[in-house]
Parts: sequence; structure tokens; C-alpha cells
Amino acid sequence: MNQTVSPSASTYRQVLPWIEIALLLVALPLPWILDDFWILFATKICILALLALSFDLVWGYAGIMSFGQALFFGVAGYTTALLATKNGMSSVLILMPVAALIGLVVAFVVAVIVIFGKRIPSIIFVALGTLTGSYVVERLVRGWSYVGGQNGISSLPRLSVGSFEIEEGVAFFYMALALLIVFYLLLRWLVRSQFGLVLAGIRQNESRILFFGYNVQTFKGVTFSLAGLIAGLSGGLFAFHEGFIGPGQLGPVLSTQAVLYVLFGGVGTLVGAILGVSVIELISYVLPQVDALGPGVQQFLETGWPIVLGLLLLVTVMFRPTGLVGFMVSERERIGSFGRPPKSQAATGSRPVTQPREAQS
Repeated sequence: MNQTVSPSASTYRQVLPWIEIALLLVALPLPWILDDFWILFATKICILALLALSFDLVWGYAGIMSFGQALFFGVAGYTTALLATKNGMSSVLILMPVAALIGLVVAFVVAVIVIFGKRIPSIIFVALGTLTGSYVVERLVRGWSYVGGQNGISSLPRLSVGSFEIEEGVAFFYMALALLIVFYLLLRWLVRSQFGLVLAGIRQNESRILFFGYNVQTFKGVTFSLAGLIAGLSGGLFAFHEGFIGPGQLGPVLSTQAVLYVLFGGVGTLVGAILGVSVIELISYVLPQVDALGPGVQQFLETGWPIVLGLLLLVTVMFRPTGLVGFMVSERERIGSFGRPPKSQAATGSRPVTQPREAQS
């Protein structure tokens, strides 16, 4: 006997696509309606959003708590900065692929240490391992004169394509936005593919996925390395946009900042990472400028903003663990669906339902 599911009982409103379209429509005209400072600010948000996406991929989809995203971000930034200052390279077609490759290689090396092995590592082991690696490299760079020591590397040249220089402003904004869109769409496809289905299974019940014969460490290692590639690209863009790269872009502080972005925006949604970066960066700049708060509060916010951010995050995790996206998106849509529904269901918008064999016969 065949069972049918009525469209009215199984349809649900999809909100995520509308959020994505709204963000895109807001971002595209920004350089034409904002002054120079805010264009630079929006560009920085696009660059940091790539870093946040890299963490959302490893934690929100693979269940890997990484405190080392800044390691991939900073090493790639330092490498491209050295190529530019020591070897005179400025081509974006060389430096950005190098940044992505460095992030990928460093992430793979870290994955060999903390993920691949005879036994599946615990979340705490991976978190502490990545945190330690980030801290060690930061301390190493601070005392290494070849890379500028405490002062970092400054006065980086502008990126170029042939004879055309990509100035900080409209051109750089659209380049960063284009890369963000490309990697966002790539990750959107990946996490809804069969590969993403395995990641979802690992996140929900790792032992069962092992029972089915999947090599969990391989999937985690590939995901971790891909996230390192995205973080490395973000680090390369950041170095040339700011004209500077320093030890602060390597250490646990920036890695923790990436964690806060994603947790505040919404874990495991991708778009939540972008929302988290946008809201937190905007509030962190605007709030200390509000005169109505008084000079004492303004001075506190300028230096004690991390405390306020920590309290805000604590409240969010306690009362809305799904972050900002959780206010707009249902749990079903946030978790997502995999594969393509049959044509009849796609036409009616009905939910694909798997029936037992006895019911299908």
C-alpha cells in the first residue's frame, strides 16, 4: 500500500535563501552609498567573514573545536607579506593562491598531529592542540627579527593585476566580496552533498558512522584542511588590505574571536558566520562612539569591549544557543536536507518521506 503525504502537512517556509539574498542585495551597492571609511570597514567584514566561515565549517559541520584558525590565517598572511616585501611580488594571481595553499598545507600538518591517528581524538584534545599550536607560533614570531618581531611586517605594497593596482576601496571591496560569495556557494554545495551528509552523521553520532565503515578521521582531516585553505586566503587578503600583519593575527585571541563570531551568528548555518561578523564588528565600533553613554562608559568600552562581548555571548548561548539565525530559521531548516527530492515532490513542495518496506509493498 502506498502512502502519500499532503503538501500542506509537509511544506515549510525556507527562510535561509531570503536571508542570503537580503545580505547580497545590501552588500552589492555599499561602495556607492558609503564614504571611504565605511567601504574599508565593509571590506574588513568580508575578509573576516571568510575566517568565520572556516571555523563554522569545522565546528558547525564536522564537530571539530578548533582554536587554531588564526594560525592558518596568520601564517598565510606572513608568507604573502614576506613575498611582497622581500621578493617584490604584488600580483594577486600569485599571492592569493599562495595564501590559500599555505593555509591548506599548515592545516594538513596540524591535522596529521591532532586528528589523524590510530585512535579518534577527543574534542578537548583537538581544541587544546590547535590552541597550543597557535600560541607557540605567535610567541615564536614575536621574537623573530626576520619577520619583524613584535612590530610585524608593515608597508605592504598594493595587490595588482598586471599594471592595474587594486586600491583599498571599491576595487578591493568587490574582490573580497566576490571571493566570499564563491567560497560561500562552494561550502553551501559541499555541506548539502553526500560528503556533507557524512559530516552530519559524524556530528550527530560518530560511532554509528564508524560502524557503517566510514573513515571518520579522513573526513575530518579533509574538512579541517579545507577550512585552513579558506582561513589562509582570508589572512592573505587581510594583510594587504590593512597593509600590515603582526603577531596578533596568529594567536589565540583572533582564534577565539572567530569562535565568537560563529556562536553569536549561529553555528552550522554558514550565513550565521557572516551575520555574526557583521553585527559584532559594527557594534564594537559604533557603541563606543555613542555620546549618550557618557565618557566613562565610552572609555570602558574602548578597552573592555571583550568583556561586554563575552557577556553578550554568554547570554546568547544560555537563552538562544542557535544564535541570531535561530530567531529567524526553524530547527528543521537549520539542520537542512540532503539530496534531491523526487520530481513530483519538488513540483508540489512536499517533504520526502522514507517509508518502511512493508508499507511500500
